[in-house]
Amino acid sequence: MQLDLFEPVDFDYEYKVVATNKNGSAKDVLAFHNGRGSQEAIFGEAKTGAALDVVCGKRLHANQCFTLCSMLAHNLGRTLQMLDKPKSNRDDAKRPALWRFEKLETIRRHVVQRAGRLIRPQGKLTLSMSANQKVAKEFTRRLEAARNDD
Repeated sequence: MQLDLFEPVDFDYEYKVVATNKNGSAKDVLAFHNGRGSQEAIFGEAKTGAALDVVCGKRLHANQCFTLCSMLAHNLGRTLQMLDKPKSNRDDAKRPALWRFEKLETIRRHVVQRAGRLIRPQGKLTLSMSANQKVAKEFTRRLEAARNDD
């Protein structure tokens, strides 16, 4: 239960209390604390996009392994996006993320969950998919970004 500190009589303004040891002007400190929203969005995305809010079983080691795999999938998705896109020039007191990330669900739907099959023409393993120029371009762009980071 959250108690009210006071009863607002003027509803034209929003009131909040920030208790902090951060130095700076009230405006800068408030912008700093309001900027935590982008970090909270990262945690929310990790929960929904990489299943970090799931407890898969009753055994500690199984849950630890599942959580580590989820974290690895989340971090891999973010790393691939950071390789693929330049940093944003968003120098702001709210400290937003330096990249504009796609949701992992979107990447999964557009890149991973595609109909295809692995074939071996002339003994070389090849992923065969329906001809879709947009998907081919996206695959190539992401692979090139990952390859250029080596």
